[in-house]
Amino acid sequence: MRRKITFISIKAKMLIICLTVVIVPIFVMTVISYASSQRLLEQKYTELLMDISNQTNVSIDAYLKEVEKISLVASFGMNSSVKATAEDNYPLQEYLRDDNEENENTAYGMLMNYIMMKDREISFYIYNLNGGQDLFVGTDLPYDYSYKAKEEEWFKFFQVSNSKMMTLDTHVDQQTKSKKLAIAHARKILDMDSGTLLGIMVVRIDLSVIEVVNSRLQRALRSRFTIVDEADNIIFNANTALIGKKFSETVRPDKRDHIIVESRFDRQRWTTYLYMPMSELSAEGDILRQNIYLLAFLMLLFLVIISIYLSSVITRPIKKLMTNILHVEKGQFEQVEDIHSRDEIGLLSTRFNRMSRELKGLVSQIQQEEMKKAAAEIRALQSQINPHFLYNTLGSVKWIASMQQADTIVVMTEALIAMLRYAARAEGAMVSVREELDNLRNYMTIQKVRYYNRIRMDVFADDTLIEQRMPKLILQPIVENAIFHGLAEKEEDGIVTIRIARGENGFIIDVHDNGEGMDEETLRLVKASLAGEADNGESIGLHNVQRRIQLYYGNKYGIECNSDQGAGTTFRICLPEEENSQEMKHLGA
Repeated sequence: MRRKITFISIKAKMLIICLTVVIVPIFVMTVISYASSQRLLEQKYTELLMDISNQTNVSIDAYLKEVEKISLVASFGMNSSVKATAEDNYPLQEYLRDDNEENENTAYGMLMNYIMMKDREISFYIYNLNGGQDLFVGTDLPYDYSYKAKEEEWFKFFQVSNSKMMTLDTHVDQQTKSKKLAIAHARKILDMDSGTLLGIMVVRIDLSVIEVVNSRLQRALRSRFTIVDEADNIIFNANTALIGKKFSETVRPDKRDHIIVESRFDRQRWTTYLYMPMSELSAEGDILRQNIYLLAFLMLLFLVIISIYLSSVITRPIKKLMTNILHVEKGQFEQVEDIHSRDEIGLLSTRFNRMSRELKGLVSQIQQEEMKKAAAEIRALQSQINPHFLYNTLGSVKWIASMQQADTIVVMTEALIAMLRYAARAEGAMVSVREELDNLRNYMTIQKVRYYNRIRMDVFADDTLIEQRMPKLILQPIVENAIFHGLAEKEEDGIVTIRIARGENGFIIDVHDNGEGMDEETLRLVKASLAGEADNGESIGLHNVQRRIQLYYGNKYGIECNSDQGAGTTFRICLPEEENSQEMKHLGA
């Protein structure tokens, strides 16, 4: 079924073309401009966030480096209150060897000095591994003496490791009852003489140190500043509930709609993440987009007005010409009007009017000639068919007469007379399906005698199609072809089956024989003959039937052929239907 083509007027096409010529450049310019501005803004803010992140890392790294120096000096440095030649110039080592009150006071005083230097942001936990008391020095009181750091996994690991110091990520400080969040720097204290491990110093750093750095950021960035360790665990975020959780599973944003920068610490195994949603970028991009939209709208409005005016002026005479064409299509030649336009359209209209007058006479002449030609061709085809089957029938009569079967000759003669009367009947070339089947039974009466009843015909017809009209002498040439070429050599049980039923575009008649079928080359020749591509003398009857059907009904209808060797041959005739109903009945012959 051909798809119906949607009509689009020239006026609409002109309007579409004009609008497209302007809209496409404006659209491209808008997209490119906006995309370029977005890329510049993204690049600018990415560099800004990276600078902020690097500066923050440098500040935190510098602070931790100072804490490391303090722990180093506290472990191996000298007490400023004594001379270098004194024996107790290593206060912490002296305390770990002997935790008497004097050594404790000396170590306490030294550590408190360091605490005051760092604005009380740190505390010292000295864990004695030499059998003495632990020493806790800081301002975050009171201490929880029931907590045993020596039983922690990290403590045991650090004690037996080869490392002299380590950093503890964000954790809850169990040594104080306040249970604040903190990070810590741990260092081993070794005997200067023997190198024996005397204890472990833990410098607790209040998490407020990082919060102070974070507070220097813009308010919008504070909640998006995150520090994670090498295992992707969050060790700092403004939302303390996230600390210890996986960054990728909680607050890590989507790169598709966020600017994300990451900066690694130089001295720590930490990474800082800072991010910003694309929607919070500068309003410069939105202003540019609004201006481009406004410009595009004004240009489009102006173009629409101009396009409508121009297209109306150009298409007005075209519409008149199209009206004239419609009149010619309907055969209303007298209603064709002249178009007074001093351009190509006016010239085209003049030529068209002249052509329409000539076309009227030419169409009438062609119609008459075609009717005469069709009638003559039908008569010629009909005259070709009659001698063809009469020749075969008279040959059968001669053959039987030679066998002296007089009664059989009577039967055959009666059938032949009925066939001749049917073929020569002058009331028209169209008959009912019932009449065509009756003629086919007379033909089968002759063929049964000739082939000693080795051939029979079965008819399966829809009762509601029996009175359908069809061209005369359509079935007999096809059945004749089936007998002579398909069943003549068959010794017994030769069957020609006729099936009449409704099809998709009318009703169909299938003629099937149970003979040997045709090989591929023979089938190809038969199909070529039906298509009018080859002149096969043996298929003259089939070719004539095909031509008659198509002359009556058009090329949409006709004969199709299918055959398989060993499975017989089927000819399908497609004809238009006049009425609709459904019912099948078996008719024998």
